[in-house]
Amino acid sequence: MRVAVIGSGYVGLVTGACLAETGNHVVCVDHDADKIARLAQGAVPIHEPGLEPLIQRNFAAGRLEFSVDLASAVRDARVVFIAVGTPPLTDGSADLSAVDAVATQIGACMNGEKVIVTKSTVPVGTGARVRRLLRDATAHPFSVVSNPEFLKEGAAVEDFMKPDRVVIGADDADAVEVMRQIYAPYMRRGDRLLVMDVESAEMTKYASNAMLATRISFMNEIAALCERVGANVEQVRRGMAADVRIGGHFLFPGVGFGGSCFPKDLSALHHVAETHDLPMRIIDSVTAVNRAQKTALVNKVKAHFGADLSGKTFAVWGLAFKPGTSDLREAPSIAIIRGLREAGATVRASDPVAHRSAHDVFNGDVTVHEDPYEILDGADGLLLVTEWNVYRSPDFDAVRERLRDHVLFDGRNIWNRQHVESLGFSYYGIGV
Repeated sequence: MRVAVIGSGYVGLVTGACLAETGNHVVCVDHDADKIARLAQGAVPIHEPGLEPLIQRNFAAGRLEFSVDLASAVRDARVVFIAVGTPPLTDGSADLSAVDAVATQIGACMNGEKVIVTKSTVPVGTGARVRRLLRDATAHPFSVVSNPEFLKEGAAVEDFMKPDRVVIGADDADAVEVMRQIYAPYMRRGDRLLVMDVESAEMTKYASNAMLATRISFMNEIAALCERVGANVEQVRRGMAADVRIGGHFLFPGVGFGGSCFPKDLSALHHVAETHDLPMRIIDSVTAVNRAQKTALVNKVKAHFGADLSGKTFAVWGLAFKPGTSDLREAPSIAIIRGLREAGATVRASDPVAHRSAHDVFNGDVTVHEDPYEILDGADGLLLVTEWNVYRSPDFDAVRERLRDHVLFDGRNIWNRQHVESLGFSYYGIGV
């Protein structure tokens, strides 16, 4: 099938490359000519395991193209995916200006019947909005489909190729059949395609992310209580996860969630509810708990060293909001480093991938290195913020030799407390 994907960001690139991998002819479109030129040369602007070889292989085979010519891509396509960004506005609502502009452009250059698929994360009612814009711009027949993405950064290719579900929101049978054909190669483990109305599909995306975020904030509150009463949250988590009604996913306490999805989607969900005069008490509490959790590690540092950290130097391992990505959007590391700096400390940081973009984020206030050991020399303590595998079993002897004060602040509970304390470290975890 001939497919156009409008927007060559994270979602657009993963969608386009994975659709090309199963034999579709895909054109990924973006208004950024420099990005398109780099992609055509095999340079992928984001870090996502498995994506770069997937793009290069399908580009070489002629199944995947990159273009700035939206009109040509739309005219040649049977299905057009909208995968542009919907960043938050100052009031917390989703900025739909790019979706609106693209929908109008698609309508203006249509030359026949098309299926228009909204892949961007959008609030309920966007499908109807896109339908109105298309109707104003074209006389050709079309269908509007909501197909929200459920991709985890760091595992997006795997998620697309082996989905646990594919949600299709559509109002006509023909559009549903087209989407079934597109997703048939990914249904070999069983039909996991869920068909519903457009509004329900749009809500499913937000509700799913809100539930996952809620589990994280819930466990972080339980972790705080465990510290007060002398319980170990890791044991509590194991006891909870053994209940099949609860399970173990997203029950890991830590320094809070970040990234481009959870914070933005919670904010947008709150705004939608607010416009309908409906308070979202749980969602608001999840956001408040997460905001406070990002200061938890800094509070532990201050409890050990005192509120004034002037003259102290700290090493931070992990900057990306999660392993497997270079994404620093809403990353807990930003709040943690800001808190240390505001208390007077000097900070050095390391990340296997995000070190390349960290310089711009921290404006030179933080020394950033790729080598995690290089930043330890003479530091007063080490903070583990992102649980990259390379940090799970470090050379603790080398860590101890390089640190001035042998203190570890484990923001992800990946180190064994008894083990590191037996090596002479003071250890602070989350809820343990």
